[in-house]
Amino acid sequence: MPGSLYAIMRVTVKIIVVVGARPNFMKVSPLLRAIDDFNANAGNTHHLHITLVHTGQHYDYLMSQIFFQDLKLPEPEIHLNIGSGTHADQTGKIMIAFEKVLAQRKPDLVIVVGDVNSTLASTLAAAKLNIPVAHIEAGLRSFDRIMPEEINRLLTDAISSLLFTPSADADENLVKEGITRDKIFLVGNIMIDSLIHNLNKARDSKILHKLGLSEKGYALLTLHRPSNVDDNAVLQRIIAAVNQISSRIPIIFSAHPRTRNNILKFGYSSLFEKGPVKIIEPLGYLDFLNLEMNARFVMTDSGGIQEETTFFNIPCLTLRDNTERPITITQGTNLLVRRDTQSILKEATKILDGYEKKGGCPPLWDGNTAQRIVEIIGHRACID
Repeated sequence: MPGSLYAIMRVTVKIIVVVGARPNFMKVSPLLRAIDDFNANAGNTHHLHITLVHTGQHYDYLMSQIFFQDLKLPEPEIHLNIGSGTHADQTGKIMIAFEKVLAQRKPDLVIVVGDVNSTLASTLAAAKLNIPVAHIEAGLRSFDRIMPEEINRLLTDAISSLLFTPSADADENLVKEGITRDKIFLVGNIMIDSLIHNLNKARDSKILHKLGLSEKGYALLTLHRPSNVDDNAVLQRIIAAVNQISSRIPIIFSAHPRTRNNILKFGYSSLFEKGPVKIIEPLGYLDFLNLEMNARFVMTDSGGIQEETTFFNIPCLTLRDNTERPITITQGTNLLVRRDTQSILKEATKILDGYEKKGGCPPLWDGNTAQRIVEIIGHRACID
């Protein structure tokens, strides 16, 4: 059959992919590559046409644009330019703006990732228009409904049509919530797809030289969750532990803008001016991966970093009371140390004395998650 005639016979499936905040970018990048590969296969009867929508939830250059460059993401076709605001304000604005996009583009499927406000807002807008939603990274639960992200996860999963999970515990969470197994697909961790794809480029980063660091000669710290950085008493306990740890090993503190503002607000700036804790601006994806893989250990409240350190087999101390990624504890190198000065200090000391937690990489964290997702979407498009 002539190629041009065959191309005419291919059915186009219109898909909108939504990103809004920095964690989304790493998850969408491998998905777009896998869709390109799917479309290049002339044997497929369906063509997946993608419209990339950026809500603008993260709009700062260091929090957004530099990641598009590092990950070689295409420029989004549609920018909603929502910006910052309260959870309700941000969610409502995204819903209103995204509903207009849906009405104009009339997609067959909306794909959302993660657990940020953009994820829930886009899902609600699509579901109310009876447009199916696929949620990548479904089923993760901290069981702490004080966390805004937990509310986003629960509601997004409850009204999504396809739920792509990173680990078996996520599947079981969804089943316990009454979601039928025919909607649930265990595909692995799409964040690890990005990590593996960019590993060689990350190794070539000059960030260690730029910061005057040596491999395993420093610890890495990140903090961004409001429960840690908006509460003066909590932040004070964490900083007290960090300062004591820094007497044994230099600490690189990649500070979120929110964190940096609160350090100023609460009067802690002087503690970081000349000491062995060095505050730096948020880094691009490649530079941060390099810092992460070469650290002696990492202290963080980030979910994604818990996963990346498990892949790298780097000890991770999670400064939270809970985690939605328990597999990084049961199988990986992660340890939940809460936000108590002595607990943090105790576990960091163990690592520095050579008694760090060992772990392994969970199943399906192999760099092929996006391919599995696209194969499922492509197959369902063929039979729907």
